[in-house]
Amino acid sequence: MTSEPGCAGLLLAAGAGTRFGAPKAAVELAGERLADRGVRLLRDGGCDPVVVVLGAADVPVRGASVARNPDWETGMGSSLRAGLAALRRSAAAVVIALADQPLIGPEAVRRLVAAWRDGASAAVATYGGAPRNPVLLAREHFAGAATLAVGDVGARAYLRSRPGLAAEVPCDDVGDPADVDTPADLARIAASVLRLDPGTADR
Repeated sequence: MTSEPGCAGLLLAAGAGTRFGAPKAAVELAGERLADRGVRLLRDGGCDPVVVVLGAADVPVRGASVARNPDWETGMGSSLRAGLAALRRSAAAVVIALADQPLIGPEAVRRLVAAWRDGASAAVATYGGAPRNPVLLAREHFAGAATLAVGDVGARAYLRSRPGLAAEVPCDDVGDPADVDTPADLARIAASVLRLDPGTADR
C-alpha cells in the first residue's frame, strides 16, 4: 500500500526583526509565539511535515522540524533556500508562509492545497485581488525558486518570472495578510485577535 504524495509546510522565521526590535519568531500574540502560531497555521491547513527556518533566534518549536539558516542576515532568500533544501523527498509540494503574518487563516492553506490537488503546480493566496501569502509550489519548481531567491526576495521572484504559472486563490474571507513589522502592528493585530476570539485573553 502506497501513500499519496503529500504537501509540506515551510515557515520562514529567521529574521532579526530590526524594525520590531526583536526576532519576531519569539514574539507572543495572545499567549502564543508567532513561530508556534505559524506551525499551527500550516498543520491545521493540512501540511505534513512542517519545517521552520530559524536564524536570528533559537526558538524551540512544537510540531515541526527546524532548519537553521546561517546566512539569515542576507534576507529571506537564503531562508527559502535553506527551507527547500531541508524538505523530505516525499514532499511533492510545499506551502510557504511567513511567521510575521499571524492573521492568515488555515483555510487559505487548505485552498492552496486543494488547487494543487486539482492540477495547479503553483498557487498564491490573493487579498483584494493582489497576490500575497501563503504561496504553494510543486516540487518541480523548488530548484527554480531557490535559484531566484536572492537578498530579501522569496518565491515571488520566481512566480513573477513566469506570468500565469500560479493559480490565484482568493482568500479575503478567511484571513488578513497584515504584517507584524513594529510593536504598534502587534498591538493592532492583538486587538483584532481579541475581537475575533475573546477566549484568547485567558491563555
